[in-house]
Parts: sequence; C-alpha cells; structure tokens
Amino acid sequence: MLFHNHYNQKLNSSKTTLKMKKRTYFFGVLAITLLSVMAFNKKQTEPWTPDQLMQPETLAAIINDSTAAKPLIISIGPAGLIKGAINTGPAHEKENLSSLKKLLSKENKKTAIVIYCGCCPFKDCPNIRPAFSLLTSMKFTNHKLLNLPHNLKIDWINHAYPMNN
Repeated sequence: MLFHNHYNQKLNSSKTTLKMKKRTYFFGVLAITLLSVMAFNKKQTEPWTPDQLMQPETLAAIINDSTAAKPLIISIGPAGLIKGAINTGPAHEKENLSSLKKLLSKENKKTAIVIYCGCCPFKDCPNIRPAFSLLTSMKFTNHKLLNLPHNLKIDWINHAYPMNN
C-alpha cells in the first residue's frame, strides 16, 4: 500500500507539473500573440495604406499629359492650388469638411480622386486625416492622398510641377 501511495503521489506530481507546463506555454503563446497584434496595430495608425499615396511626379505627369484621364484633384488645406485643383479649404474646420462632403456627394464612388494639403509635414497636418477618412467613410474606392511629406513648396513647387496661375 505504501508503494501504491508513493506511486500515486508521483503520478499526481507529474500530472501537476505537466498541467503547469501547458499553462505556462499557453500563456506565453497568448502573450506573444497579443504583443504582435498590438505592434501591428500601432504600425497602421494612418487612415490610408501605402498604396493609397500618390507620388508627386505621378500626378504631375498626369496633369501634363493632355491625353491622360484627369483625377478630381482637391486641395483640403491652405497651401497653393495645384493646376486643375478645387479648393474646399482646411479640412480640420467643420464647415470646410462639410463643403468637401457636399462636393463629393455629386461624384461617382469609383471616381479617381486625389486630395492634398501641403501646409506642413504629414505628421503634423490637421487636414489630411479627416479628409481622407471622409472619403473612406463615403465608400469611395479610388481615392489617393498626394504624398507631400514635407509641404507643398518642398515636394511640389520646388520641382516646378504645375500650379494654377
């Protein structure tokens, strides 16, 4: 009987150790998964994806090509007007965002649209996020943000890309 009790204690001890190892493994995997998800979510903090950024030289080439289909170009900030652009004013102001929404309400959801601000670096711009988010919420499927990471002067005007006169 003593041998039997000793054997049962060892067996129970082994089962307990195995359960603890399984729990430790489970919580370790869970922690790594949660940290990975959090890190991924931090990377995608902007409302646009990298493929929704249009390079300035691409838009300039489209504007300069008389045979190219032109997108609807909308200035959503206080900087100068790119050739052919419509100005709706700084999108961080409620009335200007409403003006943008009114303009967009008349457009087909598949219309090629390029918005830009250019007042300051992207990281500080109060206009691009609300405007881009509006386009997305209105279910537009072909909208881009002009990639002006510094400002309109440095990323557009200094390259002699077309401006309204």
